Order: sequence, then structure tokens, then C-alpha cells
Amino acid sequence: MYWKDATENALVIFLMKMIQLLRHSAMLLTLTASLQAADAPKKLLVVTVTTGFRHSSIETAEKVLAELGTSTGAWTVDFVHQPEGQPKNPGRPPEKKPNDTDETFKAKQETYSKALADYNEANKVWNDQVKAYMADKMAIDKIKNYDGFVFANTTGDLQFPDRDGFVKLIKSGKAFVAMHSGSDTYHPFRGYVDMLGGEFQTHKAQVEVQPVLHDPAHPATKPVPNGFRVFDEIYIIKSFEKSKVHGLMGLNEHPNDKTPGYFPLSWCKEFGQGRVFYTSLGHREDVWDPTWKEGTPDRKNSPEIAKTYQAHIIGGIKWALKLSEGDAELGNVQ
Repeated sequence: MYWKDATENALVIFLMKMIQLLRHSAMLLTLTASLQAADAPKKLLVVTVTTGFRHSSIETAEKVLAELGTSTGAWTVDFVHQPEGQPKNPGRPPEKKPNDTDETFKAKQETYSKALADYNEANKVWNDQVKAYMADKMAIDKIKNYDGFVFANTTGDLQFPDRDGFVKLIKSGKAFVAMHSGSDTYHPFRGYVDMLGGEFQTHKAQVEVQPVLHDPAHPATKPVPNGFRVFDEIYIIKSFEKSKVHGLMGLNEHPNDKTPGYFPLSWCKEFGQGRVFYTSLGHREDVWDPTWKEGTPDRKNSPEIAKTYQAHIIGGIKWALKLSEGDAELGNVQ
């Protein structure tokens, strides 16, 4: 009888130890999986669709964003590219020149009117194609597992199937990053403008500027040296309030005519559980890419300036993805 009890007790003890071991193993597996998930690159969806003006630098931006993800190991990229077949806008109507007769100018007007009518008809067809394309590519169920989204020089109404749902998705804890004309996007949709923190109003000729660094310790501005100068198309931003963003770079005078005032260049903000980073720089290919037409007159920015811009957007993207920390206190610019 004693032997039987001792055997049963030993078996119970053995089973309890096995249960503890299994629990410990499960905890280790969970911890290992968590660490692996933390170390895995984040997933970014880069959108480069335009229904307005299309920048020639978009293809360069796509290349650079993919390369930076690989070189840093911080993110992978998928793209929502431009659908094919966008018709060419005929531009502004003709203006009468001194050598134009009434007949020649009338002929120019008639040619332009026909080109505009043809464009408007073709554009309706193309916009329907964009709507169907975006309904497939940007459905919430298809994009909800991305860690963040980049609008690289997007313009116009992107015709998302659920634009309110997209904003809510960012607010739920995703990263949102926009470069340059990402602020020239979704103007009538105030939910997007409010999320971003401002919108494009106008610009004048490209010009060299020296930004003021409002937060030199932030990951997006820490790599930017004092005295940094860049030649680019500088946006004038509207629907912007300094009290509602964390300023990163700006100007204390108009970039072209030097009228005193505040002109923002880059900012960030927390948005619900998500994070938003914007930089208005990035119109030119040589701002994005140190190797673009190197050594030619077309290049206005040195390779070092492009490398600084790349470090600027790396820092901003990492901050938005919560891979690095930085101050996001609103209203830091006086």
C-alpha cells in the first residue's frame, strides 16, 4: 500500500513538473515570437497615385524609399502605383501674342477648346478606371495589416473606397507619412487635411532656403546640420496652425519675396494612437537621390544635401512607425 501511494505521489510530482516545464516552454516561445516580431521590418504601403499634377520625381522617390527600407532594415515596401492611361491636360488657354492676327488667334482658341473637350471626356473615363483600381488596392480589409502608409508626392482626389475609414485606420495606431505634394491631396476632404495638419496653397519659383530647425533632437531633424541649405520648390501652406503640430523645420520669411512671417516646411504630430510626419521638401529628383544626373548642370543640390534629406525622411518614418522616440509636444513653435 505504501509503495502504491509513493508511486502515485511520484507520478503526480512528475506530471506537475512536466506541466511547469511546458508552461515555461510556452512562455519562452511567446517571448521569442514577440522579440522576432519586434525585430522584423515594418510593412509600409507607398501610394504614388495622382489625379492632379504628376511630379517627375515620383519614380525616383519610389526607388529611394525601397532602397532606404533595405539599407536600414527598418521597413519593407509595397506600392500602389499610378494606373496607366492618364490623359494629358492641354494646360492653360492661349494668350494673344503681338504677332497673332484675329484669325490666327481664333484658330488657336478653337484648337485649344477641342483639346480641352477631348481631355475632359477622356479624363472622365480615366477617373472611373482610377476609382475601380483604388477600390481594389485600398480596400480597408486589404490594407489594415500594414504598419504605415506613405503618400509620396500624391495629388488630387485619390478616390479611396473608404477615405473616412482610412483616417480612422491611422488614428487606431498606424503611421502616416507624406512628402511634398502629399499636402496637395484630398483638398475637399477635411478629415485628411486635419489629420495631416495643413494643405498646399501655392508656390513660386524654385529657390534655395535655409530652414530653421525647431527641434534639433528629433529623429527627423537630428541628422540635419546647422546651416543646411536646399534648393527646391517651397510650398506656401494654408489650413495650418502652429498650436496643432510639433514643428520640425520652417522659415521666418517668405521663401521668395522675403516677406516676414512663418512658413512651415516640416512637422509631426500624434493622431489618436497613430503618428503623422510631413515634409514639404521633395519636389526635385536631386533632393531625393544623391546619384541623379550627378555632375550635370541639371543638378542643383549636392549629393550631400540629398543624403541629408534621406536621413531626414528616415528619421521621420522611423518616428511615425514608433521605431524611435522624439518629442511631439504641440505648439513648440512660437
